[in-house]
Amino acid sequence: MKKLDGFNLSNVHFKWSPLIKPVLFIDPSEEVEISIPDSSTNQIKENFTTDDLSKIDQSKFDGAVGPIYINGAKPGDAISITLKKIEIGDWGWSAILSNFGVLKGRFKDRLIIWKIKNGFAKTKGEFLKDVSIPTRPFLGVIGTAPPNGELPMIPPHSSGGNMDNRLLNEGSNIILPVRVDGALLSLSDPHAAQGDGEICGTAIETFAKVVIKVDLIKNANIDLPMAKVNLEDNGSHLLTMGISENPLDAMKEALLSMIKELNKRGFSSEEAYVLCSVAGSLKMSEVVDMPNYVVSLTIPEKIIEKY
Repeated sequence: MKKLDGFNLSNVHFKWSPLIKPVLFIDPSEEVEISIPDSSTNQIKENFTTDDLSKIDQSKFDGAVGPIYINGAKPGDAISITLKKIEIGDWGWSAILSNFGVLKGRFKDRLIIWKIKNGFAKTKGEFLKDVSIPTRPFLGVIGTAPPNGELPMIPPHSSGGNMDNRLLNEGSNIILPVRVDGALLSLSDPHAAQGDGEICGTAIETFAKVVIKVDLIKNANIDLPMAKVNLEDNGSHLLTMGISENPLDAMKEALLSMIKELNKRGFSSEEAYVLCSVAGSLKMSEVVDMPNYVVSLTIPEKIIEKY
């Protein structure tokens, strides 16, 4: 199995661009083990306090490990990334950053350090004392390169990126559009736990060792990320996403993408529209990575599997 070390900053980039040279080449169906630093790109340490936040270079947040070149991938294809294993670190952090989050400007900066053990996270200080958060690890950033130009790391985009979608956890199968030769896949931002929306701007941020398997889907012609996910106690679900500056437009994108996928399974557009209304679930997956929002739509595979 090939390995990629994200703690070596020569394997990390801080923008999305088709011009960034690949750091690894793999064949379709190959597995890769990737070491991924936390979203501060290893700036925040376990012994830091709130006062240390002033030392942090926020332009280095969400440094992505990659790009990984998938041999044979061409524009119009898609790649399917299976998250086979996410092994998170033994500590993590959350923060209120006064210039970030849904209520930015309302609270002062604060850094919270969590100890992670046996599937739970607990704070090390008096803040949120005696609160225990179950871990549900996932990667906040999974994306492919845009066809041209440069994009910043923080807002998600039509090829994925910083989607912060907690539904894309271990075992998920994430499908991303290919815009350039090789796809140029990058990953970052491991989370030990997060609520839908990542409301204050951070999750329980941590580092991780991840094993992925990347498959190639020729001529998929998808416009936005989608996935197959396992929801708590509810089995496998088909998931589509909308990504837009307008939450309503993001919702419509997720819905139209789901209708398109259900068309492929033999449903008419009208059938798919009603099916989404009676069996689908909409979630605001990301609300803080301005200017774009992420809306997810899921529908149980058991309802549509016979088609």
